Amino acid sequence: MSFKSDIEIAQAADLRPISEIAAKIGLSSGNLIPYGHYKAKVDLNSLRDREKTERGKLILTTAITPTPAGEGKTTVTIGLADALSRLGQKSISVTREPSMGPVFGIKGGAAGGGYAQVIPMEDLNLHFTGDMHAIGAANNLLAAMLDNHITQGNSLRIDPRRITWKRVVDMNDRQLRFIVDGLNGTANGVPREDGFEITVASEVMAILCLADSLVDLKERLAQIVVAYTYDDEPVTAADLKAEGAMAALLKEALNPNLVQTLEGTPALVHGGPFANIAHGCNSVLATKLALDYADYVVTEAGFGADLGAEKFLNIKCRSAGLQPDAVVLVGTIRALKMHGGVDKEQLNAENLAALEAGMPNLLRHIDNIKNVFKLPVVVAINRFAADTEREIELVRSGCAELGVGVALCEVWAQGGAGGIELAKKVMRLTAETKSDFSFTYDLDLPLETKLETIARRIYRADGVELTPKAKKQLRQLKALGFDRLPVCMAKTQYSFSDDPQLLGAPENFVITVRNLKVSAGAGFIVALTGEVMTMPGLPRIPAAEKIDITPEGKISGLF
Repeated sequence: MSFKSDIEIAQAADLRPISEIAAKIGLSSGNLIPYGHYKAKVDLNSLRDREKTERGKLILTTAITPTPAGEGKTTVTIGLADALSRLGQKSISVTREPSMGPVFGIKGGAAGGGYAQVIPMEDLNLHFTGDMHAIGAANNLLAAMLDNHITQGNSLRIDPRRITWKRVVDMNDRQLRFIVDGLNGTANGVPREDGFEITVASEVMAILCLADSLVDLKERLAQIVVAYTYDDEPVTAADLKAEGAMAALLKEALNPNLVQTLEGTPALVHGGPFANIAHGCNSVLATKLALDYADYVVTEAGFGADLGAEKFLNIKCRSAGLQPDAVVLVGTIRALKMHGGVDKEQLNAENLAALEAGMPNLLRHIDNIKNVFKLPVVVAINRFAADTEREIELVRSGCAELGVGVALCEVWAQGGAGGIELAKKVMRLTAETKSDFSFTYDLDLPLETKLETIARRIYRADGVELTPKAKKQLRQLKALGFDRLPVCMAKTQYSFSDDPQLLGAPENFVITVRNLKVSAGAGFIVALTGEVMTMPGLPRIPAAEKIDITPEGKISGLF
């Protein structure tokens, strides 16, 4: 039996005019800013045009700790929205825009997979509506104005050794992690050590995703801390008079993007921060827009629940005043067997012992959602052909002990039809169970206590150890009054710990924080742990090697 690739399925789809998709949820053509026939931005006035007293139900899709076996969180998000639509509900999927770094690297795109995809898939995974470029331009404009200020006399007395703002590019490029610039004479700037981050890790990306209006966007941009003076005072974008021009560059990017699934369900795709090095959630504006126009809004947060979901709940929901009605926790039996010690090549064979050994990873995530965040949860097993009935029953019984239901999900192969069981469980869960949503920590706690609380309550670590550099930064952040902000933990996605080799549900470990940095505009403190980096590199064989285009303009190799 031959299978079509994701891109072949997407290219065979019958795309509908975007105005027809918008009409399904009550958006008129006047609400749209068209980008061709099949994608559009939604004018921000649409939020003001539709003030509902009864908003839609917010469903968060998250996952177990990722493995090379795959989990399919975005695929389930899209398939669940399609399934809800098949059941007569007005639904919208709300996801993030792919970064071209992973598209050309090892992870691939973020349009879903199989018969649960958002289309046009090629546009989405490449330049889309240009949001990433606008974010990069705004970020790099601020960097240019900062260096220009120093070159032109430095009236703010900026210490070139204490510049914290980096340029960005939306590509995995390890060569740019550490550089020296401003060389070859005074006409070319002031020599200093520098470096690039990937665009999706930038504070500008975080700000775009957390802003709830153009005014809020500009105010947040103004608060960005870019450097410190010789007197240890923070220097902001407002000090450089950069926020107005930055906001002008981001004006169109702030509008959410509307596209469609393979089944014609409306899909908002907007913003793209990584969850291992940023806060990992789509924009607040897209989420609020969807809640005003749909009965069910299915959104996703990046990587495992210890990363994306933790930040979605503690950062995004706190900032935007959102509260999920239910959580879908996605996992695969294959991935759980990897957590139990099985090599990727052996995953197709039934292995109850390995599955049982890997189950604590799933159960720990369930426990966090139920008992730390106090949210209703259902487990979605993204089914593979090699999964056996005995393996499925083992997962069901393990979850039942925690009072959690399990739904088999086959949306990759069947589209929305393969998500009906999950959709019915979600509808029943939201109707019968009221969430008692609780944050992991109070903002008034000292910064070091918040770090400890996340590490102990979510990761189940024994504690946190700060390097001497991080301890110094902690004292500075306290002195400047930034320590009452929430925390954005930058951590490997492959483990509850900061060591990617510790699979399953590790115990008896300590989280090492090596760097603390304020993102004042976004409104959180970034804590870099372990060896995590804000500029990824390409793998030995990049996905880019397989991507091609025909003379007729047909793209191949995307996934």
